[in-house]
Amino acid sequence: MRHVPLFRWIATAGFALFACSVWLYATEPDLPAARQIDLAVIDEKADGTCRVRWSDPYQKKTREGPYHCDPGRASSLKAPDYPDSRGYGWETAFMFTEGPDRGDLEDPEADRHSAEDTLLLLGVLLILTGLVGGNLRALPRVLGVEARLVRRAIRLAEAAGWVSEDYVRAVDAVRDAERRGELGAAPDPGPVRALWVLREAGPQAYEAAATARDLAERLHPLLEEAAPAAGLRNRLQAGPAARADAEAAVAELRRLLADAERQGLRERFAQTSVDLLRGQDADRAALAAGADFERDPEAYRRLLEDLAPLEPAARPEPRPRRRRRRR
Repeated sequence: MRHVPLFRWIATAGFALFACSVWLYATEPDLPAARQIDLAVIDEKADGTCRVRWSDPYQKKTREGPYHCDPGRASSLKAPDYPDSRGYGWETAFMFTEGPDRGDLEDPEADRHSAEDTLLLLGVLLILTGLVGGNLRALPRVLGVEARLVRRAIRLAEAAGWVSEDYVRAVDAVRDAERRGELGAAPDPGPVRALWVLREAGPQAYEAAATARDLAERLHPLLEEAAPAAGLRNRLQAGPAARADAEAAVAELRRLLADAERQGLRERFAQTSVDLLRGQDADRAALAAGADFERDPEAYRRLLEDLAPLEPAARPEPRPRRRRRRR
């Protein structure tokens, strides 16, 4: 089950409303021109409701009408403190200077952008909800990212796969060479060189390969389940069930890595692979193998007998990359 980006859609809707409000503001016709004039406040209530008088230059007369004064202005501008011989207060307003309403006062309480303001407010609220809610929803998923641990497990699985693959290759080389010749008094250099590689690696090579094979078989399914924890993007895209499986897999990977580190498995695997790759230098390996065979040919025959009844080890999946040989 994939996670549904609910808050992403909420934020998208908010941006759409925000864009609509901007468009309405841009396409709305300009307000009529106005200029500021002085008013004589004849009567005023505590809430700002007042009756004012002003001079209308267009009708060439003094006009009187209701207005909403600023109740918070200084008391020295209100009657009776304002120094007016008639006992009036003082206020300012904007008077229209063009259009059919010229000479009228602009109502400061008029809501000229109700639709635009509503869309703008809703858009901002939805955007904030989408951003905050999306981040809060993503927080527990982000906290579950264990990219470093998953990378360590991948490197350990690769090392295990490599040593298992190298051991299978070395044993196969012995068996292929053994079919071409016996270990007689003058044996074929091929089987001798292949056996020399296994002798140099020692009995611990078989143990390391077996341990590596078992460990790789345990790591690979865990790494598949832990995939959502390998990166932030995978974690965010995974569903609740996949995240729960990833958390359980990460816990098991952490335990396996701790055991592997305590036993020094990565170092053992690396050293075993180096020992098993000594036969790649055919000329040098042939000289060393020939000399060693002359010293103890019976040891080579016993090793060949020990390998003959063994079942071929399970072949690991081919690796896309191959690390460099350590010198």
